[in-house]
Amino acid sequence: MNLAIFGATGQVGQVMAQILIERDFPVDSIRFFASSRSKGKLIEFNGKQIEVEDAEEGAFSGIDIALFSCGAAASKIYAPRVAKEGGIVIDNSSCFRQDPKVPLVVPEVNSYALNEIPLNIVANPNCTTMVAMPPLKILHDLWNLKKMVATSFQAVSGSGKAGVDELSDQLTNYQGNLRDLAFDGTLVNFGKPNKFPKIAALNVIPMAGSFLEDGSNITSEEQKLINESRKILDLPDLIVSATCTRVSVMTGHSLSLTLTFEKNTDVKVAIEALSNKDYIVLDNVPTPQTAAGKDPTYVGRIRHATDNLNELSMFVVGDNLRKGAALNAVQIAEALVDKKFKKI
Repeated sequence: MNLAIFGATGQVGQVMAQILIERDFPVDSIRFFASSRSKGKLIEFNGKQIEVEDAEEGAFSGIDIALFSCGAAASKIYAPRVAKEGGIVIDNSSCFRQDPKVPLVVPEVNSYALNEIPLNIVANPNCTTMVAMPPLKILHDLWNLKKMVATSFQAVSGSGKAGVDELSDQLTNYQGNLRDLAFDGTLVNFGKPNKFPKIAALNVIPMAGSFLEDGSNITSEEQKLINESRKILDLPDLIVSATCTRVSVMTGHSLSLTLTFEKNTDVKVAIEALSNKDYIVLDNVPTPQTAAGKDPTYVGRIRHATDNLNELSMFVVGDNLRKGAALNAVQIAEALVDKKFKKI
């Protein structure tokens, strides 16, 4: 099994390499690719020092599976080239998610989509969508999901290293008294925002991603949650209302969900069904700190929030760098090994 990681020096690329080792993925050889700025850097993998290659040089022959986390612009260029050389690309960017010829996969939900990969490219969902999919699939199978109202609370690491650095700098460089925030927020000066439209430190920004150009006041993150939920769950008519926010959290995306089903629901049945899966942990008060560094989706606050018995509300949390990105990509690779590469 000849593996490659594109974007190997980035946040998610590093976590991908770590998870491959943790899960004892069957790697015979591994190659690391990044931009020309990182060419020649050494990355340790399983006790060996691997030299980073320049993706622009395009030496992609012999790769069986390539994990991509290098951004949509780079994926658009390099993923088809790797695929043309015979490698199967698992892409973590938004580049191919809505392509009807590219399966969009969460293995616990729709691994059957890997039966046909016409372009040799598989898409990894957005990190926010990923958190919600495992519990939604279980509940949909019980009662037929018709509508989802979702508010996300997304960590700054979802915007990459620049987002993490901005929040970290704002918190560590501030010299004043943070208690002033309790009385008058104008007394606190964290500097000017750069990566985000407003100050991220100790704040909630009611906008994640960028606004669409159609004047709808919907953001790109909200559009991803809407479109990807429909595709992964194979529910093209699913009604989704999404509000995506950015919060003063380093790692861990949270969602408040209100779900409407075709049939009446039962809280006890929902809890029992969710508790039977090892990739879900029930915690009545799940937080990003609880989920950080962990693989499962944490689910809590399951309840009938209204008098409508066909509705359920809940709060879900997941590590956006692990299951939200790197882990899911590795799990797709594991499924591919079983389906397409396993020697019997």
